Amino acid sequence: MSKQLPTVGILYPGYSAEDDFPRFESLLDNEIALPVQHTLMNEDAHRLDALLDWGRPETLSAGAAALQTVSPDAVMWACTSGSFAYGWDGAHDQAAQLAESAGVPASSTSLAFVDALRSLRIRKVAIAATYPADVAALFEQFLAAADIEVIRVSSHEIFTAAEVGTLSRERLLDIAQSGDDAFADAILLPDTAFHTAGHLEALETQVGKPVLTANQVTVWQALRLARTSTRRDGLGSLFRA
Repeated sequence: MSKQLPTVGILYPGYSAEDDFPRFESLLDNEIALPVQHTLMNEDAHRLDALLDWGRPETLSAGAAALQTVSPDAVMWACTSGSFAYGWDGAHDQAAQLAESAGVPASSTSLAFVDALRSLRIRKVAIAATYPADVAALFEQFLAAADIEVIRVSSHEIFTAAEVGTLSRERLLDIAQSGDDAFADAILLPDTAFHTAGHLEALETQVGKPVLTANQVTVWQALRLARTSTRRDGLGSLFRA
């Protein structure tokens, strides 16, 4: 009997860039399954009360229950703002509660960013956020709690995930380039609503340093939770580390 393909369920709020995950499956030579389960998004708004609503325990538990049909080896909450909005301790509690609900290891995109930076031994970063400034500041505070120094934060004041999902490759490259800082060792693009799967090498070539995107670190963490090698070519510095 052949071994079952490693499977990590992706809990994704609403609809914007969820098609990045099947793209990542292809880029990973279909060696892992990343089935997407959409979770309840009562309001598509990059605003604190809405973000907290996206990440409620009962919402994630319902998503985990729906994923049981694919028997996942692990679960990722693929929402940066819906995890860092809870703060450092709250994001860990959120992941622990999700793991308990799912019955398998679980993490979130915010926690994946920190693990990825630690893996690369990077301590100084620039944040190039699509979010409004007040939401981007919450991510800065989250990283500070992990002893990561944020050299610069740029914000593009985009209020909905749906709009971020429509942004072009050219806009993606421009946001990364304009958000750079000479003293930052990496640039972070924290929104899982941003399509980045096919553009990781182009991003790093343009800015000349590691660029970590939300969906990239989510998939990297998924591989780790599934105890699968993360070393791959063509997916940026993180996957070459």
